[in-house]
Amino acid sequence: MSTHTGHGYAQDKEAILKRLRRVEGQVRGIGRMVDEDTYCIDILTQVSAATKALETVALQLVEDHLAHCVAEAAQAGGAVAQEKLTEASAAIARLVRS
Repeated sequence: MSTHTGHGYAQDKEAILKRLRRVEGQVRGIGRMVDEDTYCIDILTQVSAATKALETVALQLVEDHLAHCVAEAAQAGGAVAQEKLTEASAAIARLVRS
């Protein structure tokens, strides 16, 4: 876990929170669909939409992290730069595998 106090997503925080609230609503809607015995394909369509929305948030966070945290560390160089690059690479790998 990073001890960095500034986050790369700070300028996009409101947009990210708005997207996450939208995803939260989608997930609640999916729960209602299951509760109401909605046709499975319709539920799967909504699951896909919620997944895509979360992927959009994840990509925004990766972009912000690279542009802010990793770029800042690269300027500092040395072990800090290597740590941030390794951390970003691992995060991207987790996203790709999910």
